Amino acid sequence: MKKLLIALAAVMISVASYAQGTVSFNTKIGTAIDAAVTYADTGLGVGDTWSGELYVVSGGTVGVIAGSKTPFRTVPAGGNPALAKYVTTVSSVDVPGTSPGGSVTLRFRAYKTSAGSWDAADTFSRGQSATDFTVTLGSQPPGTPANLTGITGFSIPVVPEPTTIALGVLGATALLFRRRK
Repeated sequence: MKKLLIALAAVMISVASYAQGTVSFNTKIGTAIDAAVTYADTGLGVGDTWSGELYVVSGGTVGVIAGSKTPFRTVPAGGNPALAKYVTTVSSVDVPGTSPGGSVTLRFRAYKTSAGSWDAADTFSRGQSATDFTVTLGSQPPGTPANLTGITGFSIPVVPEPTTIALGVLGATALLFRRRK
């Protein structure tokens, strides 16, 4: 009997440690969730050359949630260009160190996929939600993952075109020469 109780306790502890809270990583659900990521100058979506990730914010530190990296949507020929503003939905992402029904503070970040990560991307190749948001977590299957209520979209800063920079330098040089004469 004693061995049975010990085995049962070990199983319960392993199941409890395995259980984690989950979220559905979706930046567009009807009118309830609309976290579009656009370019600041055109308002167009960043598209499938960008990736989005969720980060946990806790005690002043920010850590990426493994498995949350997902590309933005591809717009097929003749398709709706507004789709490029949103990530491809990830149905369930486990948030480590949390339990179902608990709450967690998250941050939404996007970056050019070619950079490899948020940290490697330069200022013009990344962006993040202006405010962090807190979500009450869902449970692992057969439960339902929580939606990202409170997530906000943002705009990516505009990269100056090389010809614009060249014209500015040329104009400044012309002003310097004119001043000397």
